[in-house]
Amino acid sequence: MFIVLSEVLKRLFLALCGAALCVSLTAPAAVMAQVTPAPIKLALIEGLSGPNASGGEAVFRNLVWAIERVNARGGVPWGKSSVPLVLERFDSQGQTQEALSAMRLAIDGGARIILQGNSSAVAAALIDAVNKHNARDPARRVVFLNYAAVDPALTNEKCSFWHFRFDAHADMRMAALMELLREDSALKSVYLLGQDYSFGQSVLREARRQLAVQRPDVRIAGDELHALLRIKDFAPYMAKIKASGAQAVVTGNFGPDLTLLVKAARESGFDGTFYTFYGNALGAPAAMGEAGVGKVIAVADWLPNVQSAPAETFYRAFRARFPKPDDDYVHMRMQLMVEALAQAAGEVGKRGTSDSSAPEAADIARALEGVSVGLAGQSGSMRASDHQFQQPLVVGVMERQGAVGVKFDVEGSGYGFKVIKTLSAAQARMPESCVMQRPTP
Repeated sequence: MFIVLSEVLKRLFLALCGAALCVSLTAPAAVMAQVTPAPIKLALIEGLSGPNASGGEAVFRNLVWAIERVNARGGVPWGKSSVPLVLERFDSQGQTQEALSAMRLAIDGGARIILQGNSSAVAAALIDAVNKHNARDPARRVVFLNYAAVDPALTNEKCSFWHFRFDAHADMRMAALMELLREDSALKSVYLLGQDYSFGQSVLREARRQLAVQRPDVRIAGDELHALLRIKDFAPYMAKIKASGAQAVVTGNFGPDLTLLVKAARESGFDGTFYTFYGNALGAPAAMGEAGVGKVIAVADWLPNVQSAPAETFYRAFRARFPKPDDDYVHMRMQLMVEALAQAAGEVGKRGTSDSSAPEAADIARALEGVSVGLAGQSGSMRASDHQFQQPLVVGVMERQGAVGVKFDVEGSGYGFKVIKTLSAAQARMPESCVMQRPTP
């Protein structure tokens, strides 16, 4: 009886309502079908204050520039529309607990892409937290993109389906440096110095291993770890290095731990060579000055003096966007990382619909596993087995600006890095031991 009466009332209502009224009643459904898709939120969790604040701000500038390019060309395709990338920044102060708190805030705010890199210890904690969060809260799963945390364990025994590393890990960087060290027949002794945490420990461990294989004739004059970002004066360390008779220092130090070290080397009159991971920027060339010419060697995924027209155009565009000398630290790998994310999200978006739903993290991760990107003559691809980005590496030596191969200096210092060795992605590749646990579809 109730169903029959409802049908009668429905026919009566439709007969009485005017066309305009009927359109207004049905309009919400049409409007809902045209809702603008939500932006893809990226959360940068980095030390933006504290000892390595300059490194964190350099990351932020690079990400801003990369995201601006993606959005300038329309953003990421999503159904019949497109969505922009939106970057939010969270200051972890370089501390693990602060980073974990920031991750929770970012997820609660709608971020589904987590970005971090300037600490392997923090990265390891974030990988563990992301794994637990994604298992516990599958409706809000996230992907973690790592641009600088290079402890090899992160894509080996600690590998995760949700984590992707876009920097060469420490063993890959060390192998590139060994290409130069192996050719230096005059070198008979080295001093190994590093920061006392997972990354610094892995650098020295790999240095010992590779020296034993490639230069067993080289004596290790010293092997020492020091507190991370706490040493204010490296003069005592340089005194020990000089007393050891070492002809070279191998170090993965970064930030103040590198600039203060090379400053102490200059002041002590140390005449040896520095084989570094990060000697090409963030104050290190200016700190070493003339004493570093021909003596500071750095490995990187890219250097401004790579000799190609696309590379020069790329670098000049960055300097136009960030003209202050102190802002001069461009990371090609971060540009490729954002391009890879845009490509992967676009692949997911082509299968999506024009509604406000965000792309699902597992779909983004699966698309990232097959990504291959190129920019300004540089290219790279993601290795699906361990989520370690495969890309060329270059090694440069510090020279005066204007010398052959040194068109550009660093941070207005008057010194730049001449590329003296290039390794293809195939040459830089190393084996992995990851046992990847993938979620079911």
